[in-house]
Amino acid sequence: MDKKVLTTPLTAEDLESIHAGDIIYLSGHIVTCRDVAHRRLIEEGRELPVDVKGGAILHAGPIVRPIPDSDGKYEMISVGPTTSMRMEKFEREFIKQTDVKVIVGKGGMGEETMKGCQENKAIHCVFPAGCAVVAATCVEEIEDSQWMDLGMPETLWVCRVKEFGPLIVSIDTHGRNIFEENKIIYNQRKDEATEEICKNVSFIK
Repeated sequence: MDKKVLTTPLTAEDLESIHAGDIIYLSGHIVTCRDVAHRRLIEEGRELPVDVKGGAILHAGPIVRPIPDSDGKYEMISVGPTTSMRMEKFEREFIKQTDVKVIVGKGGMGEETMKGCQENKAIHCVFPAGCAVVAATCVEEIEDSQWMDLGMPETLWVCRVKEFGPLIVSIDTHGRNIFEENKIIYNQRKDEATEEICKNVSFIK
């Protein structure tokens, strides 16, 4: 099966055929953007210094290092995703204000993000945890850095990427959230298993 590669900038139409559970790859640009950057935009009303309209953000605190004799250039060493749920309280409004189209992180996100993705036609994707060095190999160049006063993990690193992934789509533009759907399935299986176990260990007190 051919790889499904999305290239930024993206439109709502580009995401219509993408569904929760799909595996995609991303080319173009992605910006690392996590807790403090979300707080600055939403709580402090500060304009994001990077235009992510039609673009992608990555919930990550990467490890970068200066490239010797490069006049301020940096290279990506490791870029593992951080827990997306930490941004849940901000993400719906973040999507609305920035018109970002792809959000990448670790683990699922909740109902507010799901609503934001449906209202503004964006998707949330999961990058497999534990693959931070592999992710770094997909970064062709760090083209810019903003809000460096926040320190390395919270800086907005603007990365040019090629087939960044694999990314598992967890929330699509149609109102589906695969983590929430799976919770129902797993809880049903748990209840069935618990009932069966209890029948066989009822003698234990």
